[in-house]
Amino acid sequence: MVTKQLSGLPEDADLTRADSLAREIFSDVANKWALLIIEALGESTLRFGELRVEVEGISHKMLTQNLRMLERNGLVERTVYPTVPPRVEYTLLESGQALRETVHVMCDWTQRYLRHIETSRRSFDA
Repeated sequence: MVTKQLSGLPEDADLTRADSLAREIFSDVANKWALLIIEALGESTLRFGELRVEVEGISHKMLTQNLRMLERNGLVERTVYPTVPPRVEYTLLESGQALRETVHVMCDWTQRYLRHIETSRRSFDA
């Protein structure tokens, strides 16, 4: 994966531009697994296996990829303890906590409009 380097120009923060760094970051964090991982971490620190239980349906590979991406983007901190076997824990950093506030609002929105969306889908599909 090639990552655009921040040049400090306004286009770096322009989500409407296909080549903007902002769009790349948005694409990274706006996927279902990343959002669910952020919500699962919430206020706690979790181990890999605990996260996998919390985010039902995620594969080992997808959890690994998304945790690495979140760590790379400075949202999640990975701590490795020198034990046998190694113990690895994940926690949200300040930027991840800030994003979690938005994720939490999205979760609330989903709960609030679930019945409306379900009704609309049935009507559309009929």
